[in-house]
Amino acid sequence: MQVHLIFYVEDQELSKNFYQAVLRVEPSLHVDGMTEFRLHDSCILGLMPISGIKKLLGSALPDPCLGKGIPRAELYLCVEDAAAYHKTALANGAIELSSLMSRDWGHSVAYSLDPDGHVLAFAEKTVS
Repeated sequence: MQVHLIFYVEDQELSKNFYQAVLRVEPSLHVDGMTEFRLHDSCILGLMPISGIKKLLGSALPDPCLGKGIPRAELYLCVEDAAAYHKTALANGAIELSSLMSRDWGHSVAYSLDPDGHVLAFAEKTVS
């Protein structure tokens, strides 16, 4: 199974630049209406302009613009050196929610908001 997680974004180019810098990878696809980043062999992060999903599904979908500023999704990434990823996200416009802290589920995690208000978490296993 291949998983595509698609975030609806206000400005595709801004979001592409943000995720390209933060994830440290080039998009595997970047065309008008969709940008994709391969996170793993079976996992792809897509960035679709809000106008694109509204055009695709019309009135069958509540207007995503009504949720602006309300976190609607979380991208939880297990990485090496979560603090460095978090710092890069902040340097590229993310808003910090929580610095890197040890959590009771065995990870140290830092949280921020991306330019569209999606929660971005960088995690690493806590050393026992």
